[in-house]
Amino acid sequence: MTQPFLRKPVWVAVGVATLVAAGGGAITDIGPWYQSLNFPPWKPPDWAFGPVWSVILTLSAIVAVRSWDRAESKTDKQRIIAMFALNSVLNFLWSVLFFGLHRPDWGLWEVGPLWISIAILIVGLRRIYKPSTTMLMPYLVWVAIAAAMNAYIVFYNPTFVSS
Repeated sequence: MTQPFLRKPVWVAVGVATLVAAGGGAITDIGPWYQSLNFPPWKPPDWAFGPVWSVILTLSAIVAVRSWDRAESKTDKQRIIAMFALNSVLNFLWSVLFFGLHRPDWGLWEVGPLWISIAILIVGLRRIYKPSTTMLMPYLVWVAIAAAMNAYIVFYNPTFVSS
């Protein structure tokens, strides 16, 4: 019997989560531009973002593998791949828009589809792997918090209000 950590789905999930984390991390620049923004008073400290994203992406990878293992058909497996691929692209795209292009206003438009993609994962995987709902809820909540911070930044920074 193959050890669980030696299976291809595990490595694919770990690889995708690592790419999303590394790509988002590489684009994220909290230098002078970011520091010059007006933030909501309830913004979490900068040091919290890395650990939170690490937990979220780890949980997402676990859900991906567990769902894959429990999928009963090729169609279910294709849907799992499609849902996670869409979510990964949207997750990375938000970082590109907000941090890479310095366009929180564009990020605000994109964060809605990102949040919806997480909701789709939760609903779409619930029948295949019941714990996915609980395991993906921190991701949904964190992106909702990010969306609220993103909106605050857009509306309380004059550069983006007039864009």
